[in-house]
Amino acid sequence: MLKRLIKKLLVKAYMAAKIDYEIKQAADRKTFLESVAVIHPESIIGEDMIIQNSTGDRTRISIGARSWVRGHLMVFAHGGKVTIGEDCFIGPDTKIWSAIDIRIGNRVLISHNVNIHDNNSHPLDSKERHEDFQHIFKAGLRVENNLMEKEVIIEDDAWVGFNSTILKGVRIGKGAIIGSNSIITKDVPPYAIVVGKSQSEIIRYTT
Repeated sequence: MLKRLIKKLLVKAYMAAKIDYEIKQAADRKTFLESVAVIHPESIIGEDMIIQNSTGDRTRISIGARSWVRGHLMVFAHGGKVTIGEDCFIGPDTKIWSAIDIRIGNRVLISHNVNIHDNNSHPLDSKERHEDFQHIFKAGLRVENNLMEKEVIIEDDAWVGFNSTILKGVRIGKGAIIGSNSIITKDVPPYAIVVGKSQSEIIRYTT
């Protein structure tokens, strides 16, 4: 009976220590995230969310009220800005990588595994690209770089389906829908539905 009592006490002590550890980990993570981004107190930060801010300026990434973020937000060392409005959802494994400016409006739904990039990620010249890779591997992202950046704007009430890619210089209009597996290379009109690769089919609808 004494052994059972000791075992029960050890289990309780272990569980209490585990809970304390998890609370501390969550508090440390929250402190870190708030040091690299401006996060509204009413937003929901998923456990799978990643933030990389190489600029040293936390205002370069901002998340609005009641938005739920589960993806990967990154700004490059030489510049970039990610702004997410209110009441948005950013799905798991979605990557939003900025070297100049990505602006997401209010009530925007972005599903899982979406890629949004306002840049080429690496230089086009093969020699420069190799040098860029070596610098990233040894010292991190460059503070001076030319990735042919062009801003991306996603207006209010848009919906981006899973596995879609939105490339630099694109504006997605208010209320537009991007079908799953679509590749967006040019502007999408407000309240349009875009389906397929390279925007092979655009359907207008009215609200």
